[in-house]
Amino acid sequence: MAAALLNRICGEFFQAQSAGLEPGTLNRLAVETLQEIGTDISRARTQSVFDVFKSGQLFAYVITVCSESESKGCPVFAGVTKRLHWPFPDPSQFTGTPEEKMARTREVLEQIRARIETFCEEHRALEPRA
Repeated sequence: MAAALLNRICGEFFQAQSAGLEPGTLNRLAVETLQEIGTDISRARTQSVFDVFKSGQLFAYVITVCSESESKGCPVFAGVTKRLHWPFPDPSQFTGTPEEKMARTREVLEQIRARIETFCEEHRALEPRA
């Protein structure tokens, strides 16, 4: 969700990629929640952070959104200017009725959106004015 939102909100500054320690299938709740706000990730593929690391790509930022312990398992990317950790609850771990899980996923989406909007505003403020 975070990569899709970052690309949507702040695509003029960044191109976000999503990768995990153990890639699997897209979380249905995340797909549906993003679709509600007009962002379609249904065709996105999951990828391993280690595959991204091996590709040799350079990143200005690496932002982890997992738990603190999982974030420590992320490789150190060469050339990274800054590594940020924004821990958010993982919708795949939610319990309860489908409606309760969806409501919690919407809450997480709003938390992510607020954090990304602040991050993007900070970068816009640093941009030279024409």
